Amino acid sequence: MTTIVVVDDEYLITDFLSFFLREAGYSVHVARDGNAGLDVIATVTPDIVITDFMMPAMSGLELALALKADEALAHIPIILASAAQGATAREHSQLFAAVLDKPYPPSLLLDAIAGALEGPSNPETG
Repeated sequence: MTTIVVVDDEYLITDFLSFFLREAGYSVHVARDGNAGLDVIATVTPDIVITDFMMPAMSGLELALALKADEALAHIPIILASAAQGATAREHSQLFAAVLDKPYPPSLLLDAIAGALEGPSNPETG
């Protein structure tokens, strides 16, 4: 089963994504900020990470940089979803398999996940 870690400080978003992605057949783990996300990721080694940009303690960009700097975790595709920082994230497109602008339709997230799991040559989404 594909394992996903969702990192977002908004409870409504993590609750919705947990339910939605589990219903879609994924195993889901949640963290409320980038630091907690790193801890969860190190424990479960997910197939993909979905993160918000603006969070306390460590942003989604900082989380992506930390993952890519760790040889054991650098292979994990990262989808960034942001209401306000999509343009900034796109300046670092080498870090992200996709960048989604909130709000996005759930089907777009499923497409981004499928594309990220297929490989790194996928075009940016969003």
